[in-house]
Amino acid sequence: MQTIVCMKWGTRYPGDYVNRLWSMIKRNTRRPTRLVCFTEDATGIDPAVHVFPLPEINIPAKIAWKPWRKISLWQAPLADLEGDVLFLDLDVVITGPLDDFFDYKPDKTFCIAENWTQPGKGIGNTSVYRWRVGTNTHIFDDFNRDAETPFAKYGISQRYVSGSVDSMTYWPAEWCVSFKHTLLPKWPMNFFKVAPLPPATRVVAFTGKPDPDEAEIGVWPASAWYKKLYKHVRPTPWITENWR
Repeated sequence: MQTIVCMKWGTRYPGDYVNRLWSMIKRNTRRPTRLVCFTEDATGIDPAVHVFPLPEINIPAKIAWKPWRKISLWQAPLADLEGDVLFLDLDVVITGPLDDFFDYKPDKTFCIAENWTQPGKGIGNTSVYRWRVGTNTHIFDDFNRDAETPFAKYGISQRYVSGSVDSMTYWPAEWCVSFKHTLLPKWPMNFFKVAPLPPATRVVAFTGKPDPDEAEIGVWPASAWYKKLYKHVRPTPWITENWR
């Protein structure tokens, strides 16, 4: 049984996001696979998804509902998890087979997407990673003991993980891409061209804005009027085809 994990907290993403993730997982795996969701609110989540409470962690209130909460997954024991587990953010779109993520370099205890905006800097993007439960538990232990120190040093949780893990292996670059940083045409072509989907892509990450439900219909929320001059996305049909 393969295990994929997601986390849902706060109100940004409803239970429907978990259900869509589960639906995409089922369509893109051949081997028996389960989805585990850690959340404080299971409202609307498909009963077939294995739901557990958010793992306990000592975390400052100012970052309690930010990606730093994912550091809680590095503790052991962790629910009923064991062995190699694949983590996926709720706002990814799965467009290709996932089984190979479990088979890729099985001797490695931590595989991750290289952060698209910092190539060559030794920083992974925690939208898509595989870790071995019970390894690198110091990532959780150190943070749980003194969260302010890693927060002050790294600022962003994936930088902390990348700088603290014993070793880090990147997925093949074509497997995991960023919608905004890899696929979206550069300005001004983003006003005229739809973001393409390369055939080798398996997971598309949506970092920041737009989210999948926004990019699908061609909406890019922008707080300031001048940002609308360059932040634009055309309706993207392949999101509709895959994000369901």
